[in-house]
Amino acid sequence: MSIERVAIIGLGLIGGSIGLAVQDKIPEIRTRGWDVDADVRRRAGERGLVQQVCDTAAEAVADADLVILCVPVGAMAYAADAIAAALPQGAIVSDVGSSKASVARALRHALPGATIIPAHPVAGTEKSGPDAGFADLFSHRWCILTPAPDADEAAVADLAGFWEGLGAKAEIMDAEHHDLVLAVTSHIPHLIAFTIVGTASDLEDVTQGEVIKYSAGGFRDFTRIAASDPTMWRDVFLTNRDAVLEVLGRFSEDLTALQRAIRNGDGDTLFELFTRTRAIRRQVVEQGQDDARPDFGRKDH
Repeated sequence: MSIERVAIIGLGLIGGSIGLAVQDKIPEIRTRGWDVDADVRRRAGERGLVQQVCDTAAEAVADADLVILCVPVGAMAYAADAIAAALPQGAIVSDVGSSKASVARALRHALPGATIIPAHPVAGTEKSGPDAGFADLFSHRWCILTPAPDADEAAVADLAGFWEGLGAKAEIMDAEHHDLVLAVTSHIPHLIAFTIVGTASDLEDVTQGEVIKYSAGGFRDFTRIAASDPTMWRDVFLTNRDAVLEVLGRFSEDLTALQRAIRNGDGDTLFELFTRTRAIRRQVVEQGQDDARPDFGRKDH
């Protein structure tokens, strides 16, 4: 791997975790970072998220082999513009966004001729900001790379090697296919969580506060997802609009069928669906994507 100097633009949960992971797992790589928010830059320096917190984006990328844009997908064009004049020849430009086709278009437009390899580490928590990052965030998680068909193969291999060095499992995928897959596995589940928690809030007067007081496991899990960063998720839904609407349409049809089964007392349909979804849960656990212990291994009391 020929990556020796990494610039991280955006020092929140993902950017900060990358910086900490590099120092912990690939300490020979040098790191610089920048964030548009001066308070975030100050806190990043206090926590040592990167070896050098810079005052400008241009300073951060000045001698970088790899630049990672860790900003909301709606801000990718702004971040790319901020580094364009100082980007070294041959540097790899990547990102961590949850939608890929729109990011690729924005980066190609802002940085013509640059080596652009979009990526998405499928990892995170509901927390955000420079205090949220930790070095093991990417361990045993997937990082999906979505290079263009004509992308430099050596650069793709270098970026995959970088993420594998942080403990992730690298996978190559077409950008449009990635966006459809993530609409199913992440974006629609988040949309459902935002919606059900919002509905519960609307019903608080009717339930006299008991929705919150008696939150069982299901609703509690929804609130964890619904606590995710509003700016990031607003941008995800707007930039991955086509895939989200396609999957949401199918979900709406399935929900209508479920509603019909309940109305008609069709227990066989309900039992068949619940049996099938239970089997999917077992597959998720078997592939190491979650914890099979009671209550998902939580230590809550």
